[in-house]
Amino acid sequence: MRGDASVAAQLERRLRTDVLLPQPVVAEIEYGLSRLPRSQRQRRLRRRFSVLLEELIRAEWTDAVSVAFGEIKASLESRGARLEDFDIAIAAHALAHSAILVTDNVSQMGRIQGLRVENWRDHPSGS
Repeated sequence: MRGDASVAAQLERRLRTDVLLPQPVVAEIEYGLSRLPRSQRQRRLRRRFSVLLEELIRAEWTDAVSVAFGEIKASLESRGARLEDFDIAIAAHALAHSAILVTDNVSQMGRIQGLRVENWRDHPSGS
């Protein structure tokens, strides 16, 4: 949504069918857009979101995702680690689909056992 060139380049290198957009991500983006005041920025972000929705296949919430969600949440709690339920749901989608989760939140998501995580954003040195 930020229009990061490195993320766009990563997307362009992949087949459309190789990138899935989990439903919880759709919900979180919609929530963020709905909170913004009506403005040119909101309209620009809505257009970007529309392109994502047109181009990317959704990862549906299946029973396998629900099982992964329960296992992840229980595992984190048993280790005294907590994550927001939506973050767990996004990770559960990746695990259920044997996929790599692309996120800028590598430190938090990296605590989930068995989850493969990548960050496609370019960061200036020192961050």
